[in-house]
Amino acid sequence: MYRTYKAMMMTMRTGLLSAALFLLTTLSTVAQTVYTGDQVIDKVTYKGIFLTLPISDRQVEKEWEDYIKPYGKISSSRSVYRITTADMRDISAEPVNFTSQVKGNKKSTTIFAAFDMGGGNYVAPGNGNYDAASKWLTDFATKTVYNDEVRVAEDGFNEAQKAHQKSVKNGERLVRDIENNKKEKERLLRKIDENAKELEQLTKDVETNKTEQATALTEVDNKKKNVETVKTKKQ
Repeated sequence: MYRTYKAMMMTMRTGLLSAALFLLTTLSTVAQTVYTGDQVIDKVTYKGIFLTLPISDRQVEKEWEDYIKPYGKISSSRSVYRITTADMRDISAEPVNFTSQVKGNKKSTTIFAAFDMGGGNYVAPGNGNYDAASKWLTDFATKTVYNDEVRVAEDGFNEAQKAHQKSVKNGERLVRDIENNKKEKERLLRKIDENAKELEQLTKDVETNKTEQATALTEVDNKKKNVETVKTKKQ
């Protein structure tokens, strides 16, 4: 029992270390995929920052909407999110016209974010707001990757629990089947014993019947002779 427990703990520690290493590697990769560029949204060209995550677009959209919600009223349509005069003080002391777009698939998602500080003055490398905007995005990446790791781990745990519960139920069913099998065996053994006794009795009854037939046949002969004797006397 102790060895089994120790082995389980070692496996769990190995799994946690692997997950931690994977998370650090993923975050490192995420940091390298932040870059600037132009994006056309609804026929308008925006200058902004791109961020790529190795996570499904559906999951990222949920996380992204929650992440930008505190900065103002969101207007969204077809994976495009806008906040007019967003209060993003970590990036700019003045209100920001924020526009973003989420594109991806089940394996990878790219976020584009444009921060217009007024009159088409976008946050870009070289101005004092770029580092803050870049950090804001990488903070989202860190949070989202972590949440995804937790979600995947929890899904795995839930699946393992379901598999264990199914195995336990199957074990309980097998125990019941064994008990039912034993009872059926006992019933059949009793039936065999009863059958043997019945056969023994039937054999005895056959012998008795033979004796009874012989006796009855003798009685028939006697009665027949008696009939003939009576008829003779009458003549």
